[in-house]
Amino acid sequence: MRRNRRVKILATLGPASSEEAMIRKLHEAGADVFRINMSHTDHDTMRELVRRIRSVELAVGRPIGILADLQGPKLRVGKFKGGTVTLALGQHFTLDDNPEEGDETRVFLPHPEILEAVQVGHRLLIDDGRLQLLVLETDNKHIRCKVVAGDKISNRKGVSLPDTLLSSGALTEKDRKDLDAVLAVGDVDWVALSFIQRPEDLAEARKISRGRVALMSKIEKPQAVERLDEIIELSDAIMVARGDLGVELPLEMVPSIQKRITRAARKAGKPVVVATQMLESMITAPVPTRAEVSDVSVAVYEGADAIMLSAESAAGNYPVEAVATMNRIAEQIEQDPLYSGIILAQRSEPEATGADAVSLAARQMAETLHVAVIVTYTATGTTGLRTARERPMTPILALSPVLSTARRLSLCWGLHCVVTEDAYELDAMIDTACRIAVEEGYARAGERVIITAGVPLRIPGSTNMLRIAHIGSDGLSAV
Repeated sequence: MRRNRRVKILATLGPASSEEAMIRKLHEAGADVFRINMSHTDHDTMRELVRRIRSVELAVGRPIGILADLQGPKLRVGKFKGGTVTLALGQHFTLDDNPEEGDETRVFLPHPEILEAVQVGHRLLIDDGRLQLLVLETDNKHIRCKVVAGDKISNRKGVSLPDTLLSSGALTEKDRKDLDAVLAVGDVDWVALSFIQRPEDLAEARKISRGRVALMSKIEKPQAVERLDEIIELSDAIMVARGDLGVELPLEMVPSIQKRITRAARKAGKPVVVATQMLESMITAPVPTRAEVSDVSVAVYEGADAIMLSAESAAGNYPVEAVATMNRIAEQIEQDPLYSGIILAQRSEPEATGADAVSLAARQMAETLHVAVIVTYTATGTTGLRTARERPMTPILALSPVLSTARRLSLCWGLHCVVTEDAYELDAMIDTACRIAVEEGYARAGERVIITAGVPLRIPGSTNMLRIAHIGSDGLSAV
């Protein structure tokens, strides 16, 4: 099944889309990767969803990626005697370590790490910013605040800390159990880490996973934006999590930060996903708003690797329609005559490595010679990533003998992944590349293709060969 677009679509599974028949419909409508939100999924359900996705993968004969999204630290206030209290603008309100039910003057904050880290002048945002508090005094047991916006607070509402760097890591005890369960399944390709604040937050997950899954850092806190380049360097991919980012930062800053994150990840050759509220109205409506269509188009024009649906596909009334709509928007944008010029203007200089040099040469030669397709052999996925980093307008066919590599690369811009037998001899490898290019509909007999690989063969990370091949009249070999 060949896609007529380069950007990938990541669809979240949930109550509206957990059955195998629906998962297949979503894939056929355009979903390339499926997200399992561990905030709402127990381990048995997660295992069953993975089994169903792999069953669909077997039926369609194309690698499908799976992303398990860890919940991360959920910071919440305690409970109130009446469930809800009303506050006055300018009044003082205290968060403390007293577990008793709260009232109009105070509430329990069951997070000692916040009590220890918050400083005078910091802001606390309650219930996605509907209530905003300014810290006046703190003594490690009490945080006395002034109400600066909003007037209500109720049981167990979330707390956001845009100015505070917490000493605790990004992995909670629940996250550790969820990560162990995901690793035990062995069929999940990506794990997303929530509320990353600093590069060190990836260390524990990296130590636990030991390379068995790729790690995606969700950028949703101001502290992460400040150390973006360091976090990108230690991550395998990045997600622009605009929901929480828009709570902790002024909304008007989110679009420029989205562009900054997208371009920084592209420069580093790391996949980048744009997420949250892309087609939000399609939770209840069969068509999106015009503004949502424009929002999706901006991410496509920006060259993001993937665009994501959350509640639209997980719990909405129109999950298939949401995926199909996103698919049509992406296809249309990529056909725009302006699209290639915008992508070209955003290209970065290659790094001083053999793989980057070969990938750059492949893109330049493909565009000069108007070849049918660039075929890249990639065992670890690195060559595929570097080829995608160049954002060539020529289609990219990524061949890998490793199924897990093909699944991971299904998230990456422009890569059509095919699992093939390992290459043992150069001429046979060239013939295989030509044959698969024809079988997958990317080339015809007599056309030229460009092939990149590493010589000697079967040595990961040794990409150093670029070859132009003509497809023979039989469509099965090179001449």
